[in-house]
Amino acid sequence: MEQKPGPDNWIAHVDLDAFFASCEQRDHPEYRNKPVVVGALPGGRGVVAAASYEARAYGIHSAMPIGEAYRRCPHGIYLRPDFKKYSEASRKTFASLEEVTPAIEKASIDEAYLDVSGLRKLHGSPRKIGKLIKQRIHAATHLSASVGVAPNRLLAKLASEHNKPNGLVIVQPDKALEFLSPMPVDNLRGNGKVTQKIFKKMQIATIGQLRHADRQYLIDHLGQRAANHFLRQANGIAPNHVRTGGQRKSVSKERTFATDQSDTQFLRAKVQELSRGVAAAARRDGLAGRVIKLKIRLHDFTTLTRQQTLENGTDDERIVYKIAWQLYTRDDVPKKPVRLIGVVLSHWEGKFDAIKQHELFAPEQQAGSGSELLQTIDKVTERFGDGKLQIGLAREQAPGLKKTDDT
Repeated sequence: MEQKPGPDNWIAHVDLDAFFASCEQRDHPEYRNKPVVVGALPGGRGVVAAASYEARAYGIHSAMPIGEAYRRCPHGIYLRPDFKKYSEASRKTFASLEEVTPAIEKASIDEAYLDVSGLRKLHGSPRKIGKLIKQRIHAATHLSASVGVAPNRLLAKLASEHNKPNGLVIVQPDKALEFLSPMPVDNLRGNGKVTQKIFKKMQIATIGQLRHADRQYLIDHLGQRAANHFLRQANGIAPNHVRTGGQRKSVSKERTFATDQSDTQFLRAKVQELSRGVAAAARRDGLAGRVIKLKIRLHDFTTLTRQQTLENGTDDERIVYKIAWQLYTRDDVPKKPVRLIGVVLSHWEGKFDAIKQHELFAPEQQAGSGSELLQTIDKVTERFGDGKLQIGLAREQAPGLKKTDDT
């Protein structure tokens, strides 16, 4: 549900500060107040997973090639990830949040949304609730968190980012537009590299400028769907729910093309894009699907679906893409112009961790949690835009295939 900020709805967004690096600084006093970089080791081909705030002062950030990070800060402390340690800290964090409210949505290993509506009598004002959240996390983990409390998810997320590290920002409903107006338009969700260039061309730098721009002018440059999407955010309109229970039956993404498409490379790129979106959505909900379905609408509006069942559930875009593209290239799929293409993931089961990513952080790292690595990519994508950090999507046969079903 999307709505304007209202007086009776409060969402808290909690984000552990520089999580991986902070865990290392907590456990190693000699690392404190020094630039710590977690990820690949210098000399490797990997990237930065997390950087302490001391390292960020040198311009180091997530997804930066490790060679560039080392060039900027050769005296930094470079460490490989310890996912066992981070998972335990995450577990303790979420256990402490349950002491505040059971209405918790885990967004990633170090990030959550909480529905704190109606807790005034129990815990006090939104500010007191925010302070309580920070106190409980620190008592459980000895880590700091930045917390934003606001009437909806977008405002809460932006509030938690506003005064990091160890920040607490409360956005009152009647101050929402004032809070948003001076922010860079790049802060809005779904604003990737291409859209950022368009806003720059339109000379729209802040959210306030976007809000007051001519609507048709925005549509002409962004398209109607994107223009409406960004205008809603600029006016503080966003979902106000926290997903705490129940599961959706499937996760799907599809694209309808302005003109019918026959170009193989174009369609392959779209299947890759849709696979990334589907897998990321599944991870946000903690889901792993066993059935991957491809939907194709041809130029004459004939609609086909092809699907494949896995031995194990997955939330990995590499697997989703491999199978979706194999379904498209099957002999029984007519090679005719395509009007719409879609990817669906369904039939949930326990999380699947069979596919490991060995080269993301360090060439010598031959094992690790695929789930945490993918969550890191999700965080980078949300913060810096789609495409900044991706797992390679190879074209060979995907593992774990079981059978094929046609409809």
